[in-house]
Amino acid sequence: MKKYFLTGSLAACAFSVLIPNQAFAANLNLYGAGSLRNALTEVSQDFTQETGIGTNTVFGPSGIREQAIETELQQGEPTADVFASADIGNPQKLYTKGLSSQPVEFTQNQVVAVFSSKYSQAKITPNQVLDYLLNPNIKLGTSTPLSDPLGDYTQQIFTQANSKTPGSFDTLNSKALRLTGGTNSPIVPSGQDSLVYFLDNTQQADVFLTYYTGAIASQKIDPSLQVVGLPDYLSVAAPFGLTVIKNADPNAEKLADYILSPKGQEVLHKYGFVSPTKSVPEPNYVCGLLLAAAMGLAFNKKSAQQKIEISNLK
Repeated sequence: MKKYFLTGSLAACAFSVLIPNQAFAANLNLYGAGSLRNALTEVSQDFTQETGIGTNTVFGPSGIREQAIETELQQGEPTADVFASADIGNPQKLYTKGLSSQPVEFTQNQVVAVFSSKYSQAKITPNQVLDYLLNPNIKLGTSTPLSDPLGDYTQQIFTQANSKTPGSFDTLNSKALRLTGGTNSPIVPSGQDSLVYFLDNTQQADVFLTYYTGAIASQKIDPSLQVVGLPDYLSVAAPFGLTVIKNADPNAEKLADYILSPKGQEVLHKYGFVSPTKSVPEPNYVCGLLLAAAMGLAFNKKSAQQKIEISNLK
């Protein structure tokens, strides 16, 4: 066997990379936002293939996932090892209470408007989106605030719309149909895409405010859906946060580092996410911070290209 002479944290990082097939007995539990289901399922599978560390995944609205983690820890039956949230706020709650490591921003998303097939010939522009949303005859679908960060981002959009057109917040907030992200949200039949289901199958909504990543996935299923970017005055940042839970399996940091690594970021990019613009320093993420620095260099060009692709919707 070859010998590698490295010191300190860099040696630890290199060791995990140089011996990718080492088998470990423990299985890790990754809790993630529903919007990360496809991307992090692939990332976790790649991680297991390279390291031999088995990973179980549980996805759902980040607010509900955070509450579940907190309840499990309080009951002394911790389940989650790593939590990948669709915001920074929910993992920050755990960190503030001493239940996890300081969250790190690991990717970003963007909110767009998705119109049903009945508008497929309309060629809606970003500057027309607010007029459509305010139209009393158009049914607006959203996610659920507090339970799901997407619902919170939508509330921010309503607030920013109010600055542009006074009274917009009350109009939009009162007409919004909370069709996803809540404990009482309508059940989407197994195997069906939620946007396709609500916009075209049941026609419960005419337009849906959702993540760009989910929008392009739904459009692949139903090309008649029209995805329209939001104008700058409605645009909100959607940073996603990553944290390791208190008393997690020792291999949990390896999984977190892998998500931050160029390989993990490449998979996220493939599904429409963009690389983070910043991260919060965390002593326990020594490998992750080194890999994140390398990722920043490796994906600078790709991130720029992805942002151009999203801006083309505007």
